[in-house]
Amino acid sequence: MNVQHRSMGKLALILLVLLSACQPHDQAAEVKARTVEAQILTVNLTAMPVFDATPGSVISEQQVQVASRLMGYIRDIQVHEGDAVKAGQLLFTIDPSDIQGQVVQARAGHAQAEAALGDAKSDFERFSNLYKEESVPKLQYDKMKLQYSIAQSQARAARAGLDMAESQLRYAEVRAPIAGVVTQKMASAGDLAAPGRPVLVLENPGRLVVQTSVSNETYLLLKLGDSALVEISGQALEGKIVRLVPAADALSHTHLVKLDLPDAKGLTSGAFARVRFNVGAGQGISVPKSAILQRAGITGVFVVDGQGAARYRMVRTGEDRDGSVEISAGLNPGEKVVVGNADKLSSGDLVQLTGSKAP
Repeated sequence: MNVQHRSMGKLALILLVLLSACQPHDQAAEVKARTVEAQILTVNLTAMPVFDATPGSVISEQQVQVASRLMGYIRDIQVHEGDAVKAGQLLFTIDPSDIQGQVVQARAGHAQAEAALGDAKSDFERFSNLYKEESVPKLQYDKMKLQYSIAQSQARAARAGLDMAESQLRYAEVRAPIAGVVTQKMASAGDLAAPGRPVLVLENPGRLVVQTSVSNETYLLLKLGDSALVEISGQALEGKIVRLVPAADALSHTHLVKLDLPDAKGLTSGAFARVRFNVGAGQGISVPKSAILQRAGITGVFVVDGQGAARYRMVRTGEDRDGSVEISAGLNPGEKVVVGNADKLSSGDLVQLTGSKAP
């Protein structure tokens, strides 16, 4: 009985499929394609510059690492990251206890040397008079003269030691060597400072340049004073090459290039930059910006086929310049692209021309 029911169910399903096949087509399929007025452009190969795009960064041409000339604990730091400072402004102080002890010792040594010099001078003057009166032999006179000369040398050395100790004491206060902005703070109050170990980094924000690296092939095409397009935070700026380093990096085999930005405003050190160097000319396809669309996250254009229907096609875009966008993949010479009213189209719509542009 169950077998009979299953056979009847299969037969009913077959009949349903046959009936569906005999029904009229879906109403949507019978709707005629929409006609949209649009403007088209026949694309062809045209001459266009070839660029080498390299990543770079904005840096300060004048950057100073500020360190203490003394070994000692940092007593106080007067500034923080982002603070603007003037040349000569106090930045931080070093505990001067050790240096003060050295100054006290140097002063005592200098006083002792001056006293010894006074005694030696008196002895020398007395023996000079006796020697003139022929009351003492020349040997004793020469001995007093030598002792006086030694005392003078010792006094000079003691004076120099005192001057050095006092000058070291002045280094306990570390001041800004340039006017600029504090960009890094690498120590805090209580840390041990040592000569050659940076505590702060200052940059002059008024002298910013873009630094990048290029291949040897590109380097050979560049000259000082050449222009390059620099893109920073949405700004397109003209940079001038001010430095070309002939020695290549041993690891990356690239050459360092620096560019000045004479018209830059509002830039900060550390910003990412993209530099485009013109390295020649070639042929390619470009379309107006109005032809480029974004559909479902896909960049593409509408291409008109032989029947006048618009078909959405994905493309890969390249350089953007002078209102046109380079198409590096997705289009072939001779194809027709919708460049006006493209945003009103859907794939399959018929295009009624409102005019056309020359290639």
